[in-house]
Amino acid sequence: MSPRDRRRDWSRLDESDVRVRPGRGTRPRTKRRPEHADAVTAMVVGKDRGRWTCALGGDPKQIVVAMRARELGRTPVVIGDNVDLVGDTSGKPDTLARIVRVADRTSVLRRTADDTDPFERVVVANASQLLIVVALADPPPRTGFIDRALVAAYAGGLEPVLCLTKSDLASPDEIIAAYADLALPVLVTRQDEEPEAIADQLHDQLTALIGHSGVGKSTLVNKLVPDADRETGVVSAVGKGRHTSVTAVALALPDGGWVIDTPGIRSFGLAHIEPDDIVAAFPEFVEAAEECPSGCGHLGPPEDPDCMLDTVVADGSASHGRLESLRRLLSSRAGIDESPREQVGE
Repeated sequence: MSPRDRRRDWSRLDESDVRVRPGRGTRPRTKRRPEHADAVTAMVVGKDRGRWTCALGGDPKQIVVAMRARELGRTPVVIGDNVDLVGDTSGKPDTLARIVRVADRTSVLRRTADDTDPFERVVVANASQLLIVVALADPPPRTGFIDRALVAAYAGGLEPVLCLTKSDLASPDEIIAAYADLALPVLVTRQDEEPEAIADQLHDQLTALIGHSGVGKSTLVNKLVPDADRETGVVSAVGKGRHTSVTAVALALPDGGWVIDTPGIRSFGLAHIEPDDIVAAFPEFVEAAEECPSGCGHLGPPEDPDCMLDTVVADGSASHGRLESLRRLLSSRAGIDESPREQVGE
């Protein structure tokens, strides 16, 4: 058949005569996912370059390295998460399991890079306590950072505990008095003593530690977990510590419980937290806050002249000190009355 005749033959064909082979991207995909009935539970205790270290059943002696299963997509997996594993969970060298499910979180410690950053970062999941580590000197304490850490704890469902280090260099009385109305547990330690009270507070709990570099956080962790071997550093002449903990990691306490050591924080943004999240941590003010005008930041006059929180103090249902503490936290969240250095936690 000549080329001319062939063209004439093709002209008589229609779409019913043409068989189109579907491309790979158009093939129908099932929405069904494997049930993984044989999965085992574990807690995430470390992460390094796309691999997660997990403790089977929360047992620090049964450690497994795992990767995120493809079906999870970009589901975030952070330290403290409870996950389901399949595959090789023997924990032998060069073996790799797969994380196929992440359980619902009971608490989250979140932060943003600053108060204008819309992207929130989950730092730790499922911690019952947040130990806020602050040095009384070298570097000096910054109440702006303490307030911001308290806001993050209250909003995330963690019980905050204030830990004041280096009491051999300065008195803790002023800081303790500043937070007396919050009924906030305050633990005081010094460099030449063992942190027995802190060990008791952390016993059988999952506790996250946060603090500036140089406040003695890694030194404290090394005392609580003798084989942790966390690197320690010195404070520079300008009052800033060198970052010694570079990755978050969960460490098993000798007598039960876990402590999650986080990298030294230079910024603690609260862009993701709403005022009502903070008020919820003060039950005596919740009902009155619901009567406030829409958009009320609960700061009181002149910012919020119609705020109803003052009525709770007026009728004797709450103390003036509690309201002042609440509004200090709200101001910290809003970035009001803070110097730039305090605001970013540097």
